[in-house]
Parts: sequence; structure tokens; C-alpha cells
Amino acid sequence: MSEGFSFSQRFTAEEMAAIRRSLRDEERFGSELIALLRRVAKRIPFAEDGLAAWLCARDPATPRRVRYTLLGALGYFVLPIDALPDIMPFLGFTDDAAVLAAAIAAVAGSITVEHRARAKKILAEL
Repeated sequence: MSEGFSFSQRFTAEEMAAIRRSLRDEERFGSELIALLRRVAKRIPFAEDGLAAWLCARDPATPRRVRYTLLGALGYFVLPIDALPDIMPFLGFTDDAAVLAAAIAAVAGSITVEHRARAKKILAEL
């Protein structure tokens, strides 16, 4: 993140375009997220948070700005190329965790107890 970054800043045109693409193909994005979680859920401590964020983003009652924030963070998690390659032992998911944690902190009030309970149940079934 650049200095002076704030979650109150507007998304850039590029960020908005990427988010819109993700929203148009939610089915594929969701299947990629679940496939990734199947592979790594046992190794990453924030898997439940990531899945709860996905469930919140798919909830029609979730405000649009919250959905975009969460989908942007989850998109970073799903993308194979990021700041630290995910295959690096111990460090691979730290950048993903930081981005997801920042997004969740920014919209924490929107992720409900029901989203978290459903995420926990889904992960238990993986």
C-alpha cells in the first residue's frame, strides 16, 4: 500500500473495472475461491474470515461499497500473482492476509454472525 492510503479514498477507474468484472462472473469467482480454500484452508488461519467475507459480499442486503471492498480484497487473494507468491513457506499468504484483514476491518459491521456461522460450517465440510 502506498503512504497516505485510506479506505475512505475512492476506487480508481482500474479498480472499479476489475471489481465490475468480478461481479459479472461471480459464479466463476466463487468457484475459484472455494477451490483455493479447499487446497489451503487447513494451512491459513484467515480462511474462515475470507469465506465469511465472500458470503457477506454475496448477501443482497450488503451495501454496494462493502461488496466492492470485500470483492477487491478477495480478488487479490484469488489472483495467482501478488506481492508475495503464495507458495513461499510462512510468508506466502501474509500479503493476502493483510489485504483481507484491512478490508474486513473497514467493513466489519457488515459481516454478520450468520455469515461467520455459515463460513465455519462450510469449512468444516471441506
